Formats: sequence, structure tokens, C-alpha cells
Amino acid sequence: MIKKLALTSIAALSLIMVTAQAEGPKCGGGKCGTGMMKKANMVKKNKRMHSPFLIKHGLPHYTKMIMKSWDDPKLALTQEQKTKLLEVRKETIGSIAALKPQIMSLTKTIVQASKAGTKASELKTKVEKLAALEAEATMTHLKCIDNTKAVLKPEQFAYLMEKRKAQQKMKKGMKCASGKCGSK
Repeated sequence: MIKKLALTSIAALSLIMVTAQAEGPKCGGGKCGTGMMKKANMVKKNKRMHSPFLIKHGLPHYTKMIMKSWDDPKLALTQEQKTKLLEVRKETIGSIAALKPQIMSLTKTIVQASKAGTKASELKTKVEKLAALEAEATMTHLKCIDNTKAVLKPEQFAYLMEKRKAQQKMKKGMKCASGKCGSK
């Protein structure tokens, strides 16, 4: 019985290997194997590359977090708080939406010019403009954080931070389970 199982396993493995070899160039181009993971990582990378903020990571998106817990009885938002939070979110998203196309366009222009051989000194004014736009977007984000905190009661904010900490811990646990937490 064990011999039969071993032979069946070897035959199945051989079939897989032959198929993979037949698809050779496809796998070499990264189109098989860990394709879903590669796609997920590319999406993450692209999101970071297209961030309109000067500070790319670390600043929380409280209104986004609150929207996910909008009707959570433990958060217990009042109708007045919900109205204020929607105003904060609308104002923030509106400001960022106006800045982001300018930031992305200017970034693309600078990258293309640099690749084409334009000297750094010639790109200086564009880079300074880009930095100013990203700083403006970051200040909008920081104001959103302040305004959101001002709407919430201390116990609501504490509950939100507990949820955030639990989510981050869960994310870290998932990374460590897949061998990405740095311990080798």
C-alpha cells in the first residue's frame, strides 16, 4: 500500500514538473507559482508609490477606521458625531483629491525628465513644487487627524486605538506566519 502511494505521488510530481518545464518561459517571467502573492505585493508597492503625502507610512487614517466601525455599539457614535465626522472626511478627501493629480503628474514629469538626462539643477523648481504639494497634502491629513480626535470622546478614541492595535497585531502575526517578520 505504501509502495503504491509513493509511486502515485512520484508520478503526480513528475507530471507537474513536465508541465512546468513545458511552460518554461511563462514561469520564468513570473507568471506562475507565487503569482497571487506577487500581485498583492505589487498592489501594495503601487499604493505606496502613488501616495500624495510627504510622510508615506505611519500616519493613521482615523476616519477610514471609524467608517468600518460606524455602527459599532462599543464605539457608540452619536448622530451629531457622525455628521461632523462625515464633514471632516468629505473635506479631507476633497482636498487630497484636488492635490493628488497634480502630485502624480509632477512626479511623472520629474522621473521622465531625469531618465531623459535632464540635470538635477534644471529639475530643482519642479522638485520644490512637488515637495510643497506633498507637504500640503500631509498637513491636510494631519488636520484630519486633529479634527477627528476633537469629535470623539476620550473613551471612543481609546476604543478605536485598541481596535487598531489588535488589527496591527493580527497583520504582524499573518506576516510572521508567512516568514516575513525578520526572524530567521
